[in-house]
Amino acid sequence: MNPLKSITGTIVTGVVISAIVMAIFTDGVTTTTQWYVWLHVLAGVAWIGLLYYFNFVQVPGVAKALSEADSGGPGPAAINKYVAPTALLWFRWAAVVTWLSGAALLAKYGILGKAFTFQQGAEVIGVGAWLGTIMAINVWVFIWPNQKKILGLDGQTHEADVIAKAKSVALMASRTNTALSIPMLLSMTAYAHGGYPF
Repeated sequence: MNPLKSITGTIVTGVVISAIVMAIFTDGVTTTTQWYVWLHVLAGVAWIGLLYYFNFVQVPGVAKALSEADSGGPGPAAINKYVAPTALLWFRWAAVVTWLSGAALLAKYGILGKAFTFQQGAEVIGVGAWLGTIMAINVWVFIWPNQKKILGLDGQTHEADVIAKAKSVALMASRTNTALSIPMLLSMTAYAHGGYPF
């Protein structure tokens, strides 16, 4: 039985390999902090990876499918029905796990309050924490509620002008997150890899 034939098996395989690697390189003693770091990075990669997928692949793909629908093209139905809901599920929950594990790490390091108030020594990570917080809020307050309208996942029928407004709000929030992700990643990696002060 090949575990890579299912997404659950694939994830379990990755977790087991990670545990083995951690056990080998930490003499079998791993700390809670190491697990938080691993979870934070893993969830963050999923979140930002999906953010980039939406902005660089799906949005242009749906636009192209829409433009070709009148000339016999497939239209965006398959993406909107089968791909987008699952991608948005992973996207929004990866945002939650990333933010919570990041806050837990800051608390574990004893700098949660210092980061969010930009106290000395925590300014760079504070920028990253605030940008991540803004991005998580955008996911849950602007992107997800509007995507539910666009994709019909809220169980309601909406007029064309409501859908058009939802598309605009969701797109701008998503593009804002894409722009903010670049300095956010700089801040996170700079702090974690000895880049403070710059």
